Amino acid sequence: MTRFINRVSELEHLESEYASDSSTFTVIYGRRRVGKTALISEFLKDKDNAIYFLAAEGSEYINKDIYKKQVSKFIDNPHLATADVEWFDIFESLAKFKTDTKKIIVIDEFQYLGMANPAFPSLFNRAWELVLAKSDVMVIICGSLINMMMSQALSYSSPLYGRRTGQIKMKQVDWRFYKEFFPNLSFEDMVLYYSVTGGVPKYIETFKDSKNVYDAIENKVLNKDSYLYEEPYFLLSKEVSDVGSYFPIIRAIAFGNRKISDIASALGKKVTDLTTYLKVLIDLDLIEREVPATEDYPERSKKGLYRLKDYYFSFWFRFVYTNFARLEKGEKDYVMEQIKKSFIVNHVAYIYEDVCHEKMWELNNSDTWDFHFNKIGRYWDSNTEIDIVAISVDYSAANAPRKIILGECKFSKNKKGAGILNDLKEREQAVLKEVPNGKIVSYVIFSKGGFTDELIQLAKQDKNIILVCQ
Repeated sequence: MTRFINRVSELEHLESEYASDSSTFTVIYGRRRVGKTALISEFLKDKDNAIYFLAAEGSEYINKDIYKKQVSKFIDNPHLATADVEWFDIFESLAKFKTDTKKIIVIDEFQYLGMANPAFPSLFNRAWELVLAKSDVMVIICGSLINMMMSQALSYSSPLYGRRTGQIKMKQVDWRFYKEFFPNLSFEDMVLYYSVTGGVPKYIETFKDSKNVYDAIENKVLNKDSYLYEEPYFLLSKEVSDVGSYFPIIRAIAFGNRKISDIASALGKKVTDLTTYLKVLIDLDLIEREVPATEDYPERSKKGLYRLKDYYFSFWFRFVYTNFARLEKGEKDYVMEQIKKSFIVNHVAYIYEDVCHEKMWELNNSDTWDFHFNKIGRYWDSNTEIDIVAISVDYSAANAPRKIILGECKFSKNKKGAGILNDLKEREQAVLKEVPNGKIVSYVIFSKGGFTDELIQLAKQDKNIILVCQ
């Protein structure tokens, strides 16, 4: 059973909506297996007057019949169960039913009702305006097909646009909460697990009983009977009709083609052929466009690179999809050997950078410096790459000085010495050229393997050198 971890702000929002003196309408959406239904269940567990309906893909008639019978039981009206009624009549019966506390009406996988009947959002909007909004109810609609939820409930063209009093886009659980799933794992092992599961609760629970990450990969990912074996195909096929157009793009990015021109070249396509597909993948939270931290206007930057935002997709496309033919022939041992050879260097090391970025925010919030940065990312140009660039930007003053922190992240067993600090200092000029009134005020080195005595001594002598062994 999945443990309920974090989601504090989401629960607070739902409780606030519930406590409102008027009727409320909340939309919850996000990718599959991210914990939307678990959030709703946690919220409802101490509520007396709630009716939860899980819509199924397929017949509108069957969905309506099942819901009608649920409502009949909820309002203690057996005649409704056999009556020939429309959706509006069902919602009107709910609205008129008196309770001593606010009624909560939940429709999960809402998009399936709209898929079965494109007019359903309009029907529901009519029920909301004429009866539900005028009674003491809290409506929650939830869905896992992001494109469908946008078109049916959130976009300007939707009949329900403007009706919602709140919305929650469910995202993956942050790294800082990951240890709550694995309280007995070492930091190193947690990073290894995280690099495959990301913050998707369902994936995390699937990995929990494994001896180590390689055991989990072999038995939970490469096993043809596991849902994870073809998970990316399943998820994407629910969102787009032409999966075959998206898979090559994702694979190209997974193998390091991050400039749009490089992606196009790898696929033998024109850049203009890719923009629509990339936007869809961004909307689905599968990829993101990243620009150097030094860019003041990211949306205008011509230095943008694309990267896979979903760690499982990144792992799967690099190590599973590319070996699918061998796996189908039963050569799982060979594939595991290949994964073990490059898993750390070609995958985990990059995820570790994201873990260090989250740690930087923790350091920032705990007053590690006498200022607070408000912007963090990476830096790159044709000659230079820096893992961490954090900048304090005062947007109220045009020429205010900007304090900069530079950092490196090393996920290896070897202790890191003064050379890594010196190398970082040699690259700082590239950043300073891009930041008006910028000043390097601190250096942060993250190392899984620790540090040499020489570097530790340098850090003791200079409070602006921060060493983090994790």
